[in-house]
Amino acid sequence: MTNKGDPAVLTATPKVTVKVTRRLAASPERVFDAWIDPARASRFLFKTPTGEMVRAEADARVGGAFNFTERRDGQDIAHVGEYLEIDRPRRLAFTFAVPKFSAEKTRVTIDIAAQGEGSTLTLTHAGVLPDWASRTETGWGMILDGLAATLG
Repeated sequence: MTNKGDPAVLTATPKVTVKVTRRLAASPERVFDAWIDPARASRFLFKTPTGEMVRAEADARVGGAFNFTERRDGQDIAHVGEYLEIDRPRRLAFTFAVPKFSAEKTRVTIDIAAQGEGSTLTLTHAGVLPDWASRTETGWGMILDGLAATLG
């Protein structure tokens, strides 16, 4: 018999990995740079149609942090993380958290490959709670659509 209040049971919640791929009409260098330049990233990263980006900071080095905070309906929602891997223009990996909703950190990896005159981006988000998988996939899809629009 398990005790549902047991911390070991609570931390054993299974996690899933969400993967989203997009073909982009931009070079891998342009795609990669859009993720680490706060001015460009603030136009698509964690941005919603009705929100206002009030903070966009990125210290793009391994061990450096980022904070993109958007004001939504009068509330500031911070999206924070730490860069784990930076291999321009092929790979970017970082921790990811939204402290307002959870203290839990997950891992996001972005792989970029040249394809003709453009590139293919594959985003892998590991450690997602199963109940959030569909919403996470939809959210990243919207972000990648915003990236495509930002890149032109």
